[in-house]
Amino acid sequence: MAAQSKIEWTDSTFNPWVGCTKVARPGGAASACDFCYAEGWAKRSGQVKWGNNPRRRTTDAYWKKPLSWNAQAQDFQRVHGRRQRVFCASLADVFDNQADPHWRADLFALIRQCDQLDWQLLTKRPQNIRKMLPGDWGEGYANVWLGTTTEDGRAYRQRAAHLLKLPAQVHFISYEPALGPIGGLEVDGRAPDWVIIGGESGVRADRIRHTHPQWARDAIAECRRVGAAPFLKQWGNYENNPFVVEQGLSIEDAKRLDPPGNGKGGGILDGRLWREFPVGAPVVNAKGRRAKNAVEGRTVPAW
Repeated sequence: MAAQSKIEWTDSTFNPWVGCTKVARPGGAASACDFCYAEGWAKRSGQVKWGNNPRRRTTDAYWKKPLSWNAQAQDFQRVHGRRQRVFCASLADVFDNQADPHWRADLFALIRQCDQLDWQLLTKRPQNIRKMLPGDWGEGYANVWLGTTTEDGRAYRQRAAHLLKLPAQVHFISYEPALGPIGGLEVDGRAPDWVIIGGESGVRADRIRHTHPQWARDAIAECRRVGAAPFLKQWGNYENNPFVVEQGLSIEDAKRLDPPGNGKGGGILDGRLWREFPVGAPVVNAKGRRAKNAVEGRTVPAW
């Protein structure tokens, strides 16, 4: 819960409360929640019991951190040339129906007050968003990005159908861990503005669920087709890295060509890092779809 996050696609994390319940999938299908890193944190810290148990609100002193970031927004803008991004919540779910609705109201009041920060709200429960948004949401707060997670095409179609119907400054998808191909991004003629892609990390070697590089490649191509910004966060582990999977190199060779500093398991695909963000005012393309400019892409030499 740090001011400087290690998550590649954000600057800071803020958790208004901690605790969550895993989202199961019908028929025993693989779920992104199966090896939840936040549940692991809860077990190590002992601060909250995961699952169908009371959530724990964080302290009043901690809730003042975003106010401090907001007060220093001009300094951040001067150094970075953009607004500070805040991921909320990494150890909970803003749209969890087991969270106290008064806490959620307090959170949105804080978000309104901290209008110089871009808040990234990511949920596995997009079906709850509409009924839990504040009454003054209108066409969306200018400083809030709404996102949902997905692990494969089936989960994407189910969750994006809820997310993309809602007004928001930015709609984004966290395709992580990628456990199957995501397929087409358009749902009922709508598509997200930003897609984060990543393999599973932090699990034992005997439990690794693999991400194939072609799934990421296809997702990036689909982003290009619909005007979304792709962000390949990491491969999760080197067993997923294309230098190993597609070129047959050893893990040690892959680490030299694509070091862990590019993300857990590396992050290079087809000779570059894909690190793009949606920015700027919404525009309408020739087919009538909302789109935003994708920037901050980084390239590296082809190997």
